[in-house]
Amino acid sequence: MVLVSSSHSNLLLPLKPSPYSSSKSIPLLFTSTNGKIKTTKIRSVGIRFRNLTPLDTEATRRTSRTRKKKRLSTIACSSAETEPPGRWFPHVFLLPERMKVLCLVALVMCLCNADRVIMSVAAMPLCTEHAWSTPFLGVVQSSFLWGYLVSSTVGGALVDKYGGKLVMAVGVVFWSLATIITPWAASHSKMTLMTVRILFGLAEGVAFPSMNVILSQWFPSCGRASGVGLSMAGFHLGNAISLIATPVLINKFGITGPFTLFSILGFVWTLIWTLTMANHPSRTHDIKTEGKSDDSSIGDASLKPPSVAHLLSKMPTWAIIVANVTNNWGYFVLLSWMPVYFRTVFNVNLKQAAWFSAVPWGLMAVSGYIAGLSSDYLMKSDYSVTIVRKIMQSIGFIGPGLALLCLNFAPSPSAASLLLTIALSLSSFSQAGFLLNVQDIAPNCAGFLHGISNSSGTVAAIVGTMGTGYFVEWLGSFQAFLTLTAGFYFISAIFWNIYATGDQVFF
Repeated sequence: MVLVSSSHSNLLLPLKPSPYSSSKSIPLLFTSTNGKIKTTKIRSVGIRFRNLTPLDTEATRRTSRTRKKKRLSTIACSSAETEPPGRWFPHVFLLPERMKVLCLVALVMCLCNADRVIMSVAAMPLCTEHAWSTPFLGVVQSSFLWGYLVSSTVGGALVDKYGGKLVMAVGVVFWSLATIITPWAASHSKMTLMTVRILFGLAEGVAFPSMNVILSQWFPSCGRASGVGLSMAGFHLGNAISLIATPVLINKFGITGPFTLFSILGFVWTLIWTLTMANHPSRTHDIKTEGKSDDSSIGDASLKPPSVAHLLSKMPTWAIIVANVTNNWGYFVLLSWMPVYFRTVFNVNLKQAAWFSAVPWGLMAVSGYIAGLSSDYLMKSDYSVTIVRKIMQSIGFIGPGLALLCLNFAPSPSAASLLLTIALSLSSFSQAGFLLNVQDIAPNCAGFLHGISNSSGTVAAIVGTMGTGYFVEWLGSFQAFLTLTAGFYFISAIFWNIYATGDQVFF
């Protein structure tokens, strides 16, 4: 039993219970000025109060407002059950919801790319161990894309229907399983290895549609490019981390080392994602106070999505498809073949090749975030969405094209690494171009449209990845293929600037 007294008189008043109090009821003894005793039960184990005065209710409220920031005293009432200390400060050690979502998406995109790159580095030891030919190595590298081709469109439709949280979690679980059994599949048979790589691609195909829809839900348009930039920074850092870590892990733990480590990280991420991530920003307190996405139509499952024929009947759709095709062609060729390029052209060993290949991808993460900040700055400076998207995509195509042409004349590994760094850094501006433009023209079916364009890009990546292997065997060099890729960049830049738009096309 607790007796609470006022500092001004013998008037004893009941205090407001703490919102973090226990459900236990304890008796408090109060007395009024006439000396009568009154006992009341309140539900509280912790009470905070300010100086009390024996005034009427309105006067008391006015006094309370003027003294809002002054704490004169605090009394904590104890009971048999004590509250954990963390309950008093429930948000001190928690990130805001939007930042938590961004960090988790960036982490999973990092794992997504890291798992892909393991095979690019491990391909050389596996090729030596199992006596694979160069063309078959190209087939193995591209088999991941066969599954990726199918799941991009299907995954995009699933994201539009069920949301990014569930689809992303399922994808991570399955691609982590495929990653951990890859060494066993390689030692079993060629067909088993290709099957596992196809399953790996099927699982990873949902990553980009999920990321695109999740970020469009959680970020307003004027800040979305920065969110995508940070998420893609994680994606590119996964490249650099895997290129550097995989040779070290192979030397220390054998060929299974990197596959096992990154798979375990994927399972851990899924557990954290499932337990801490909200299904939608409307279900969180922080987003209600910070402001939701300004696209009210995003995620409206009641709207019937346009047909594929209708989507393909508009030239802005084709601008996105052509941009995705060119971007994936260049990206996957460089991703899959750069370690082999340095080994073949400059005769550097596997560890050196990984370092030379990793530097451009690491800096690409930084440039991608700069592209996002630049895009958001132009948007806030009242430039139209169309102009901003065209500027970003032009940089993302013309810059890499020029750098790849110069790469044909690189005299040393250092010079080649510098040119690759320029090419990949500038290509990251595409993140603020066609990747965001999907949401601009089709907010109600962004996942589905992204899946269609990504499937088309995957076809180009398959052809490019396999074609590089045959070009290397037939011609003995990478120069012809680099020149062809540069030409694709220039043609796509022209096509984009003619047909792309930032206005909504599909309603």
